[in-house]
Amino acid sequence: MTIQPSIAQSNIELMRTAFAALERRDADAVVKLMPPDFIINIAGMPYQKRGTDTWRKHAEILFSAFPDLQIKIEDIFAGDDKVAVRLRISGTHSGEFLGIQPTGKRAEYESSEVYRIADGKIAEEWICSDTLTLMAQIGGHGLSFGKLASMWLAGYRVWFALLFGIAIGALATALVRLVLS
Repeated sequence: MTIQPSIAQSNIELMRTAFAALERRDADAVVKLMPPDFIINIAGMPYQKRGTDTWRKHAEILFSAFPDLQIKIEDIFAGDDKVAVRLRISGTHSGEFLGIQPTGKRAEYESSEVYRIADGKIAEEWICSDTLTLMAQIGGHGLSFGKLASMWLAGYRVWFALLFGIAIGALATALVRLVLS
């Protein structure tokens, strides 16, 4: 008796196959796993992109900019017709990328992605990559890890101010009590 894999497990294997081909820079093999009207959703992009030709163009930009591209699946799971993947992507910036000339710097960033599978094909993707970290690593638009850290810390300035205010208030109360006693 043979046991059939679940739909979720089949969808996970489809995505593993696609990422293995992507890491080999075999865009043709990936495109064969997509319908011609493939839908691309990128975080921050105000509109969808469509078609395997558009997907191939994006892949070729990545291959050209990072010829030693490595893709590691950190997490992958599926439910119904969706597969969620958390990737670690790395490579050496050896070609132009988004207007940034090659720096020779090694870059590594994470991407969280969701894929919709229909009729055994990868029909749609939602990509949310940590491009801020990537751009900071390759020197994009004046970014550095220092600026990236300060931007992150700026999100917590209210909490820092609150804690600082509480500490100053406690210190002032202790001083007043000391002086009055």
